[in-house]
Amino acid sequence: MSKSKTTKNNNGKTTEVVEKTRYTEEELREFEELILKKLEQAKQELAELKESLTRKNDPGTDATAGNSKLMEDGSDTLEKENLTQLAARQQKFIQQLEMALIRIKNGTYGICVDTGKLIPRERLLIVPHTQHSIEAKMAKK
Repeated sequence: MSKSKTTKNNNGKTTEVVEKTRYTEEELREFEELILKKLEQAKQELAELKESLTRKNDPGTDATAGNSKLMEDGSDTLEKENLTQLAARQQKFIQQLEMALIRIKNGTYGICVDTGKLIPRERLLIVPHTQHSIEAKMAKK
């Protein structure tokens, strides 16, 4: 879909500029494939993080004693916190990808929620779950 806009150049000539307002079905299928691949990879990474957390929570059979055990416990706690944060970020990323798939289905994918303009294809290929154009993101800063 597109909309046209009339503009005047420096010579006073009027020209019609056609501005694309939505991506084609073919383009949306491309984005959907990209998102599905990223989603599969993200879910796999989340499963690995959860598995690592489960292993860290196992008491184990460490026979070390004293201070080294305390230092190890502190290190384990820090690692668990890091893994938990990574898992939470990964879960959020998965949700964002799933929401992008919903936007593809309802025809709003690629439209900036702030400006209403089409987000450039290049940006969507790099950050397929985004809802904001660079223009809108910079305006927020």
